[in-house]
Amino acid sequence: MFLRSLLLPLICVFALAKRSHGLSPGQQRPSSLDAASNTLQYHGGPLLTKPNGINVYLIWYGGFSLKDRNSITDFFASFASPGRRQGPSVSTWWRTISTYKDKTGKPVSDTVRLVKQVGDVYSSGKTLKRAQLANLMKSKIESKIFPLDPNGIYLVLTAKDVTVERFCMASCGFHDSILVGGSTRVVFAHVGDPTVQCPGLCAWPYALPAYGPPGPALVAPNGIGTDGMIINIATLLAGATTNPFKTGYFQGDALAPLEAVTACPGIFGTGAYPGYPGALLVDKMSKASYNAYSANGRKFLLPATWDLIRLNCKVIT
Repeated sequence: MFLRSLLLPLICVFALAKRSHGLSPGQQRPSSLDAASNTLQYHGGPLLTKPNGINVYLIWYGGFSLKDRNSITDFFASFASPGRRQGPSVSTWWRTISTYKDKTGKPVSDTVRLVKQVGDVYSSGKTLKRAQLANLMKSKIESKIFPLDPNGIYLVLTAKDVTVERFCMASCGFHDSILVGGSTRVVFAHVGDPTVQCPGLCAWPYALPAYGPPGPALVAPNGIGTDGMIINIATLLAGATTNPFKTGYFQGDALAPLEAVTACPGIFGTGAYPGYPGALLVDKMSKASYNAYSANGRKFLLPATWDLIRLNCKVIT
C-alpha cells in the first residue's frame, strides 16, 4: 500500500526544524516548497476529474455525538450550499483545487458531496492498524454497502477513544488507494478525532502544542476536536483529489509528499507566520475564529491551498 501520511500543516508550525509534513508533524515551514522549482510538480498520473463531482462514502468508526456529526456533514453540504451569508465559503475555497488539471486538460471535479454514511461500533476494536482501515473500507465495497466508485473517496473517521497506527505520532490523517475486485483502484482516507490524544498537534490553532510560543488558543466555532477534524478532512480532500495515486501533483518523496494543502503549513489567513495562523474573522458573540461561511449557518476554518497560477499559498477571501 502506498501510504500518504498527511502530516497536518498546522500542527506545530512552531517546531520548524523538527516537524515534517504529509499530514505528519514534520515539514512545518511557511513555504515548504523547493525554492528551485517553486511549485508543486505534476507527475503525469490521473486526478479525480469526473464532471459530476466527487462522491464521499463515510464510515463513522466508534462513538460520535450528534453535534459533532452534524458539524462534519454540514461541512460536506457546504460544497454545494455556500450558506445564507455572502462571503468566503467552502465552495469558493475549493475553486483553487479545481484549477488542478490532468495531462488531458481535465480539471479536478468542481464539487464534493457526501452520498452515503454508515456507523461502525468498534467492529475491529479500539486499536487499529492502517491496513485494518483499508480492509474495513474494502469489505464495505465488496459487501455492496458502498458502491465501487473510482472517482469517489472512501473516508473513515475514528472517534476520540480509537487509537490508529501513527495517528498523533507522525500523522493527523492519511490518504491512500486500494485495489478492489482485482482491477479497480479506489481512494480511501482516514482522519481521527484529536480531542483527547493530541489536540495541540492536530487541532491547532484551536489548541496549543506542547512546545511553542505562549498565548491563548483560538476559540473553535464547532468544538476543538471537530474543527481539528474538519481542517484535516479538508487537507485530505485536496491531497486525495490532486494526488490520488501518488502520481499527481506533489513535491518531494512520493511516500511523504507535499501536496495542495500540506505545501502551505499553518497558513489560514493573510499575514500568517510560524505560530500565527493569519488574520481571521471573529464571531462577535462566541469569539470563535473562522474564515468561511457554510451551510446551516456554520462557520469553519479552512487551510490555505497552493495556487498553481500565482505560485503561492492562497488563503480564502
